Amino acid sequence: MSKLHLFDMDGTLLYGSAAAIEISRQLGLDREIAELERGFAAGELTPLRFAQLACDLWAAELTELQLAAAFDGAPWLAGIQEVWADIRARGERCAVISLSPSFFVERLLAWGADAAHGSRWPAVPIRQQVEPAGILSPAAKVQIADELCMTYGLTRADCVAYGDSMSDTELFAVLPQSVAMNADHHVSDLASYAYVGRDLREAYELVRTGQ
Repeated sequence: MSKLHLFDMDGTLLYGSAAAIEISRQLGLDREIAELERGFAAGELTPLRFAQLACDLWAAELTELQLAAAFDGAPWLAGIQEVWADIRARGERCAVISLSPSFFVERLLAWGADAAHGSRWPAVPIRQQVEPAGILSPAAKVQIADELCMTYGLTRADCVAYGDSMSDTELFAVLPQSVAMNADHHVSDLASYAYVGRDLREAYELVRTGQ
């Protein structure tokens, strides 16, 4: 039976970092984005408000070249492309679902993901306002997972989720298998497996061997 592997990005595929952090680093806005990230983690900022404030930070400066540099220089886990190639060779599927901007998340399609879903932030260079309907929430991850299952002829029973934090809790709660990746307490108690490290191949092996 086929499987659908669902990967979070920030803090999961990205080790100890997030798209907004890497983009802001290119612009010299480390302190400003750290404050927004703190507010989001504390529940003081909704995903929409975070997106609005981050776009305000970047609007004057962010270019496609800086976006590419942020992606290329980010602290990705080792083995991502190898794992996704193995998943597809087995006739299974892999997808990324992230609250981060789609213009960053969708770059992972070139690495072998079957699908990549992120929040619809304004295109770079940012000249438009954030459209609230385009911003994903933790609940939206479940909805997207269900839509992907329908597309691929699978069910939730065929899915495994990989995530690290509060944005993954709703998905972890409804799927039979999940891997807490360098995770905080929000998902650790919900996960089938726990992984601490910097190599996706090792986390993937936990699912393959059931250990």
